[in-house]
Amino acid sequence: MKTKVKYTDGPIGDVKVVRDFLPSPDELAFKEEQIKVTIGLSKSSVDFFKKQAKRNHTQYQKMIRRLLDVYVAQHH
Repeated sequence: MKTKVKYTDGPIGDVKVVRDFLPSPDELAFKEEQIKVTIGLSKSSVDFFKKQAKRNHTQYQKMIRRLLDVYVAQHH
């Protein structure tokens, strides 16, 4: 069973702001040397990228690849 969350105007404790390093869906179209891999992704993730790819006139695989490239660049 789900527990209902009660929100209040009280203090929320220590908060750490994390810089948003992920690109927008518009920035995920990019070409680079590729290597083929097989990966299982959740349906909701693939549906999201397919919708964004259609909106941005590109392929969803390219957007996923670019997202991974940006993540690696930030943590390399």
